[in-house]
Amino acid sequence: MTSYAAVDLGASSGRVMLGRVEADTLSLQEVSRFSYRPTVRDGALRWDAALLRRSVEDGLRGLDVRSVGIDSWAVDYGLLDSSGELLADPVCYRDSRTDGIVDQVLGVVPAHELYGLTGIQILPINTLFQLVADPLAQRASHLLLIPDLVAYWLTGELGAEHTNASTTQLLDVHTGQWATGLLSRLGLPTSIFPPLRQPGSPIGGNLVTVGSHDTASAVHAIPASTDRFGYISCGTWSLVGVELDRPVLTADSLAANFTNEAGVGGTVRFLRNVMGLWLLEESLRVWGVDRDPLLRAAASLPRRSIIDPNAPEFLPPGDMPARIIAACRDSGQPIPVDPPEIVRCILDSLASAYRSTLLDAQRLSGKEIDVVHLVGGGSRNSLLCQLTADACRLPVLAGPVEATALGNLLVQAAVPNPHHLVAATQEIRRYDPTG
Repeated sequence: MTSYAAVDLGASSGRVMLGRVEADTLSLQEVSRFSYRPTVRDGALRWDAALLRRSVEDGLRGLDVRSVGIDSWAVDYGLLDSSGELLADPVCYRDSRTDGIVDQVLGVVPAHELYGLTGIQILPINTLFQLVADPLAQRASHLLLIPDLVAYWLTGELGAEHTNASTTQLLDVHTGQWATGLLSRLGLPTSIFPPLRQPGSPIGGNLVTVGSHDTASAVHAIPASTDRFGYISCGTWSLVGVELDRPVLTADSLAANFTNEAGVGGTVRFLRNVMGLWLLEESLRVWGVDRDPLLRAAASLPRRSIIDPNAPEFLPPGDMPARIIAACRDSGQPIPVDPPEIVRCILDSLASAYRSTLLDAQRLSGKEIDVVHLVGGGSRNSLLCQLTADACRLPVLAGPVEATALGNLLVQAAVPNPHHLVAATQEIRRYDPTG
């Protein structure tokens, strides 16, 4: 049976997965897992590039596979000098260096113009704003997004995969090419951007380009039986939206802060970012307790308080429970007093945000949905899945958990009907609305 390797890099940990793909078989085995949380060094919150490189190379060592594909989180990048060495460790998107940069950029390129050109929601984490804030940009010879940087380490080849490049707010949504006019207006060097690559194209050695934005890979593995579905790719972030044939660039879409990202196969992922399980992960880290007992306790509680999970105070690492308590207090709601109540607040808030985002996606795109596919790590969270079904008043099909790695493999194997293969081989749980 043909084997493939999927390098799947999340925003705090990564894995190397060994996959086997045939006409009626799609299986995954984790062969390596590693962590690389960003730390403050040299005045910024940075990723440890050497650790990331070593972890990937160690995970791939000795594997007998037809090909390797790499996916990761979006927007972060590394800058290389003329000899191909990093000028510095990449800065994490949660760093505060973009404070005030959005207003600076919009003073040069108004929001409606920027959105009409790129189709991307305006968020301070976007590569565009990071790059404007980066003092090393003018010294760089090359810019590589994280999965492209890893591919460069493995092959020596420079390039930028299209689905991930589309998240940067530096790509022209109409032409699919780098928006060089925009770059010039903002005083950014155009020469540092590498040639674009499409999913399915070879890179070098046995590497194959996949949907290197992890959400693009995850959406490619959604086991949808019709096109009338909404999706929630739920991990540290939640990406919530619908799949379309063309971008939506209206003033209403801009006002709702929706984004048009490229999907595998030429689709458009029309979505909005919701903060996701970061709220729960950071709370568990502060408490130093296991998740499952808290989820069981939270399931027995009623809904009491709702926060806006996208509020800027929840973006940085730190004491998340204290910030959630403060948000409830400031909004005049009942204050959660213990960890189970805080967990219930988090999950109710996410389900409420999913509902409003999917309603907006339908209103703005004109596409109606009959079912919600919730994929990724969040599909393991039964309480979240049920609360989402109740909030959306739609059935939720949860799974596959490993949607991103599966989507990565499906591109490498060039599977012609990936949704059918996923539905036939992976565990999918259904949650119907209650009440």
